[in-house]
Amino acid sequence: MYHIKSNLIGFITFILIIVELTIGFGTLALVNVPRAIFPFKSLKIKLSRISNSIGEYTVYGLKIIMKIMHRDSMQVFDDNEFDKNSWYMAVSNHQSWADIFILLVAAHKRIPLLKFFMKKELAWIPFIFLANKTLNMPFVNRHSKKELEKNPDLRFQDYENTLKACKRFQRSPSTIFSYAEGTRNNSIKHQAQNSPYKNLLKPRIGGIATALSAMSNIDVLVDYSVVYKSDKRGAWAFLKGDMRDVKVSVKKYVIPENLKNKNYSTDEQYRENFKEWIEKIWAEKDLEIEKLKF
Repeated sequence: MYHIKSNLIGFITFILIIVELTIGFGTLALVNVPRAIFPFKSLKIKLSRISNSIGEYTVYGLKIIMKIMHRDSMQVFDDNEFDKNSWYMAVSNHQSWADIFILLVAAHKRIPLLKFFMKKELAWIPFIFLANKTLNMPFVNRHSKKELEKNPDLRFQDYENTLKACKRFQRSPSTIFSYAEGTRNNSIKHQAQNSPYKNLLKPRIGGIATALSAMSNIDVLVDYSVVYKSDKRGAWAFLKGDMRDVKVSVKKYVIPENLKNKNYSTDEQYRENFKEWIEKIWAEKDLEIEKLKF
């Protein structure tokens, strides 16, 4: 009986999320039609602000769905002061595709709408394609360490692509988001990487540093630590509510002046300083996750 009930919850949750996203992105598509017809900068700025508001309402709808279907069982520990009219950089640990829903809800009405760098290979997915076109969430090419070693010029290509993408975030207050670990963490990846952290993979800092070099108006890094009670991480487990019990801790770090407006791809000293700063945050984050565990 329990399995029937939980599967029914999962099916209804899935349908409600699809309906909510269809309404939200359908509205975004209609609102942004003038952008394709009239290429005026002032119009793009205005439409970006309107699109962000629609995005916020869509996230609110997702929040209501999760509250109704999964009970109100998410604990968010956030006593920070934020300004909705400012720009932020945000990072988080990454364990499941469901993290994105948890983070959007945790950040809702606290900081500007989260903007994700999305893999270009996912452009065929309708919702992701529309997020790129209407919410200024850019596509980027991600090159592996082996690819970069084989062709070092790709590093400069990635840098230029990130700089170009960040210009789109300047149109209205935004929060640039990055999964600093670069991939979903699990025991196999953790062991293969020989990570020095108990609960985290090593941070990949290139994307964060490059984004900061392009966005001189970002002064604060927001760090989200997400901990689930369940050890399940699948999409269906999330939809059924098996991952409903979750804690989110929010920390705020002022970005040192010597880590702003630098070129990560060419400045070796900057790379070293930035790496040291992020690793210190990651060590604190590792301890925070340990404290949050159920």
